Amino acid sequence: MMSHMDVSCMAPVQPENWGHAEWPLGAHLTDDGATFAVYAPDASRVQLEFFPQALGADSVASFLMSEGPDGVWRARVRGVSECDLYGFRVWGGNWPWDPAWRPGSSAGFITDIDEHGNRFNPNKVMFDPYAREITHTVYSDAILETGLDGGAFGTGPDDYRGAPRREADTAHIAPKGVILRPTSPASTKPKLPGEKAAIYEASVSQLVGHPSIVELGTLLSREPGFEDVVNIPEEYLGTYRGVGMMAPYLKALGITTLELLPIHETNQSESAREGHTNSWGYMTLSFFAPNRKYAYDKSLGGPTREFQQMVAAFHEAGLEVYLDVVYNHTAEGGNWGGDPNTVGFTSLGGFAAAEYYVMTASHALVDGATGTSNQLNYSSPVAQQLVLDSLEHWTVEMGADGFRFDLATVLGRKPNDADREDWDNQKRFFTDHPLLTAIAEFAEEKHIEVIAEAWDLWGYEVGNFPQGWAEWNGRYRDAVRRFAKGDGNTIEFLDVVNGDHEHFADNGGPQKTINFIDAHDGFNMADLVSYQEKNNGQPYPFGPSDGGSDGNLSWDSGGSRELRRQRIRNFLTILYLSRGVPMFVAGDEFGRTQNGNNNPWEIDSVAMWNNYAMIPTNAPQQVPVAPGVTDASYHDNLGTFETEPGVNGLFRFTRFLANLRQRHETLQQKYYGDLVPDDRDVSYLFHTPSLEEHPQDGDRALSVYINSPGDNFLMMINMADAEVGFNAPVPAEGRVWRRLIDTGAWAEPADNSWPEGEGMILDGETQVQPWSVVVWHDSPIAGDAG
Repeated sequence: MMSHMDVSCMAPVQPENWGHAEWPLGAHLTDDGATFAVYAPDASRVQLEFFPQALGADSVASFLMSEGPDGVWRARVRGVSECDLYGFRVWGGNWPWDPAWRPGSSAGFITDIDEHGNRFNPNKVMFDPYAREITHTVYSDAILETGLDGGAFGTGPDDYRGAPRREADTAHIAPKGVILRPTSPASTKPKLPGEKAAIYEASVSQLVGHPSIVELGTLLSREPGFEDVVNIPEEYLGTYRGVGMMAPYLKALGITTLELLPIHETNQSESAREGHTNSWGYMTLSFFAPNRKYAYDKSLGGPTREFQQMVAAFHEAGLEVYLDVVYNHTAEGGNWGGDPNTVGFTSLGGFAAAEYYVMTASHALVDGATGTSNQLNYSSPVAQQLVLDSLEHWTVEMGADGFRFDLATVLGRKPNDADREDWDNQKRFFTDHPLLTAIAEFAEEKHIEVIAEAWDLWGYEVGNFPQGWAEWNGRYRDAVRRFAKGDGNTIEFLDVVNGDHEHFADNGGPQKTINFIDAHDGFNMADLVSYQEKNNGQPYPFGPSDGGSDGNLSWDSGGSRELRRQRIRNFLTILYLSRGVPMFVAGDEFGRTQNGNNNPWEIDSVAMWNNYAMIPTNAPQQVPVAPGVTDASYHDNLGTFETEPGVNGLFRFTRFLANLRQRHETLQQKYYGDLVPDDRDVSYLFHTPSLEEHPQDGDRALSVYINSPGDNFLMMINMADAEVGFNAPVPAEGRVWRRLIDTGAWAEPADNSWPEGEGMILDGETQVQPWSVVVWHDSPIAGDAG
């Protein structure tokens, strides 16, 4: 590789032609080579280098770049080809160029930090922040084979192998950018309206990492509607290619949208070395590069092609793919050992730390709103542009249909120099922040969805994002969890079931509230009903892990396995009949358990992945963790469903609910029912069980009448510990109320559900069992069923 390259730089383009539109940031192939552009406004020298391999080699060619008036350094090089590898060395005021400098020397060094907070160090090879792929991560096991380790990435004065750490040269171990030719996905996006979405949250590993996928089609052969599901070859375990083959499964389940946990390149080792794991991926190393670990084809360019093929498979099935993105901090980390002089920059911070990161007046990186050692600075236009360019890449070239933004409030904070020691001022959230509004405008232009995790360590802003944004509704999660364990927070519960009108009526409507009971962090649904407290200290493969909330609003259901199964059905029923967009976590549909671990972010183990062997059995938590795993087992919190031995009643119930929502527009609401035409008016009416009064706080039994033109539903919710009698509104002439759902344990032999038009007709008052939900649907009298 690289022997074809011209060893001289072409004449630079004249400054007046140096514009982002003509010569964008990153590396871009031309007819006879490539252009390169990086933003480093305070640098005094930037050197572009090319490498014959990712690790263990010096550069084979280097070129000085020219700085433009916009702070961007550019070069155009002949003979560059696709899949060539490149990196940069950068000098600045704290370390100016000295002709005596050689890699690994201190020639020219003045101080570790310049007056603006930059940490220029020419001994540290930087990769391009805009690289479409990078060769490896800073935690890669292969780094150790070079004789160095991750300590070499650090700057600062402390000792590293007998010399100041700043002198360690990283050419042999630094991740390198991979030059790729832009491509567009060969598929047509479904462009589903936001209100029709039903989201399934999963990581690549969680969805297709478990060896049970090798028999997926066989395991589902008895399940109606899953005929198109196939066995997935073993070599596709944990890969984008394997995920693409899951589209028929999710479609049959009633899901419209797969929301993948972060797939940007992150800091994790291939062997999951202790202290170097990151199962969830919330430490982004590159905002443009797909995680190579998840690719079956790990060759240069392979992850990009495979990701595009995965998205195309979902689009062909009429499904969408959302990406969880982490723009609030990066994997570059913070101040090593609390010393601002020592950092481990490998990309953004090595070019323009003062522009990309929030710092204190003493230039320490801020560990404020994120709790992850660094926080990106969105007062900076170049940081804002980085996010928008990344979104454009993943939307246009990679085919994504939407994004969920981790700790999205960070993108709406505008610290400035005067605020650096004024923490209360730093914490201000701006609904009109230019980045937030630009993202909303981008989403409208590209017909994609953007979803905020609307909180961070500095504040809770659910309902406060600008027009165009949807939001994870933490209020919904907490209110439903509390009511479903008997807290009697009735008015709060009804507010969120009705789409949290107070917070979303002026922000786009109920399709902008993403309703969820659980998410990747915290208890999953089976564990939420099974544990009083987190169980994170258990041994591998279910632990140990740090962190995790102590305020889970969970209840172990008094130890009753029957009640636990019933309460999961309660949660799912309320979720799917509430106004808003439902979301649940991978494996909830069949009873996956994490044995009470509520924060397994670093547990990259088979025990945390979807075990599809749980589906063809009525005792899902009694199956082995995986073939060959004999020293660990699932906690059997759910016991045995009262179904046929080969039937998981929870799986069939979830499928029924999810597909019920897909069939009925009444349950897919863009409006609240006010100020809309009568033929689109869907009203949520709340009454006491007798229908004589409206519910008050402390009431644990109530009815929810979902009233629309010609398609009505009635939810009878009893979260009391005694049986309660309910009445129903008088149906229209020629119509009757038929039972659709009863979450009570008595109905497990019927999978707790009956197809529309086949359920029992309601005749007068009906009794609803303790801790259960019954749903009725109005139907024509014809087709009477018992």
